[in-house]
Amino acid sequence: MPLVRSRRVVDSSFMRDEYKHKGLRRQMLQELRDLGVENESVLAAMDRVPRHFFLASAFEQFAYQNTAFQIGAGQTISKPHTVARQTELLQLDSGAKVLEIGTGSGYQCAVLCAMGYKVYSIERQRLLFEKAGPLLKSMGFNPNLFYGDGYKGKAVFGPYDGIVVTCGAPEIPEALLMQLAIGGRLIIPVGDGDTQRMFTFQRVGEKEFSRKEHGEFAFVPMLASRAQDV
Repeated sequence: MPLVRSRRVVDSSFMRDEYKHKGLRRQMLQELRDLGVENESVLAAMDRVPRHFFLASAFEQFAYQNTAFQIGAGQTISKPHTVARQTELLQLDSGAKVLEIGTGSGYQCAVLCAMGYKVYSIERQRLLFEKAGPLLKSMGFNPNLFYGDGYKGKAVFGPYDGIVVTCGAPEIPEALLMQLAIGGRLIIPVGDGDTQRMFTFQRVGEKEFSRKEHGEFAFVPMLASRAQDV
């Protein structure tokens, strides 16, 4: 499916990042350190991305809590700790090519961009796709965004140094594994219940992969179907 660009225009009048926001963000970063996030490059990237930009104004005062919030179309913005851990688990340097499955609000995508990665991201909900693109552009980020079904990845632009799945998968999509570069990592929550287990799959050979588990997280389900105009 070709790249589709949104025509929506962002009202930048609400995009203010004031001292109060920066103070709350510093508190959030310290909480992430306390929760075990050690990669200072990841924390610095998250410090550069105002999370309240990705939420309705009614949630602004809560934006830096370690909480997931509804963003429409039955989707959520992930907890800051989840975003930090998935980004940290990639273990990549600036300039790496990363595929994100599930753009959602665009927050995780913005953090990946702030890490200096070349980002490709797929969103299956048109409502979210049309919001995320203009917002990210207004913040100075230019990821390659696609409207479509992320279950099969985006092989035409692969292989990828890292793939991040931001929804709970009932199984490991083989297509995503095969789009990893040798040495590349797939970060994916697996399970069909209310919570999933986070895994890293690293491609160590043409058809060989190592696996490591990273504990329990909660995501909305990954759906293997066509994009939805909702």
